Amino acid sequence: WVETRSQILCGPYFYEQLVKWMKRSDIEQLVSQEVETIIAGTDLELVDVEYVRERDWYLRVFIDKEGGVGLEDCQAVSEKLSEFLDVKDPITDKYLLEVSSPGLDRILKKDTDFVRYKDRDVDVHFFTPYKGVKSLTARLVGKDESGVVHLLIDEEDAAIDSKDISQIRLHIDF
Repeated sequence: WVETRSQILCGPYFYEQLVKWMKRSDIEQLVSQEVETIIAGTDLELVDVEYVRERDWYLRVFIDKEGGVGLEDCQAVSEKLSEFLDVKDPITDKYLLEVSSPGLDRILKKDTDFVRYKDRDVDVHFFTPYKGVKSLTARLVGKDESGVVHLLIDEEDAAIDSKDISQIRLHIDF
């Protein structure tokens, strides 16, 4: 009984069942861990991973480095990640893999983003209106340990809980 049970819990059957039960967040976490392994020892940084359904399923990996990523960087990560995904096969749905730069108007998610882009203009979008508006452009002052984002809005200091903010992106002036 013990031998049979351990084969079920640790064998290929268990892995197949686990894959079927994986949620999007689990897939994103698994892919994030693998990308971190792939880029270890390089000057690349993992910005974000998202597994989303639009018309089709997309597995998007965003990487960056000082001075910006090039096509070669994206291709190298894509090829190595594809090998991993082909062997482990953690995603049961058909999907498209995209590896790219986060773009000039990148979303700020990690605490390090709030340090790196301090004193830059950002576009802030709220879940519910803040002082009557759903979005605004402000100067990023920082984010504290408790998750409060500090902004300079029209030369006034504002402290807004990150739970009230749906998205913060770098602002681009055209």
